[in-house]
Amino acid sequence: MSHAGELYQELILDHGRRPRNFKALEGANHHAVGHNPLCGDRVTVFVRVEDGVVRDATFQGSGCAISQASSSIMTETIRGRTLAEVEALFGRFHELVTGDTPPDDETLEGLGKLAAFAGVVEFPMRVKCATLSWHTLRAALADASRPVTTE
Repeated sequence: MSHAGELYQELILDHGRRPRNFKALEGANHHAVGHNPLCGDRVTVFVRVEDGVVRDATFQGSGCAISQASSSIMTETIRGRTLAEVEALFGRFHELVTGDTPPDDETLEGLGKLAAFAGVVEFPMRVKCATLSWHTLRAALADASRPVTTE
């Protein structure tokens, strides 16, 4: 494993063990629930959007280290971003973990800590774990009333 790969793995394990922003969000004006039946991951994403900008984001749930880490890093990354920026970030992250577009250095750099999930593409069963919170975030921002499922 490369040095970068080791650092990425450690980042995922750290966020998986000690997720950031793991709480209900008072004042959230968007939220949604997501479930990955295959792995058992469950997540509720809470978001407070003001003037088209994500002012705060948190989550609660349970699941594997990849699911928890993805949720944790996602909530850190989207704060202060416009809804258009969040949607673009979702697209780049989804391409990264599904392998739809091989990432170049500029893409990885633009993803920041989310680049740690580049190795997920090698484990197709884990893609749903990594993307569950993102799909749940999109549902929250769309005010969807039905729970999100990866199936």
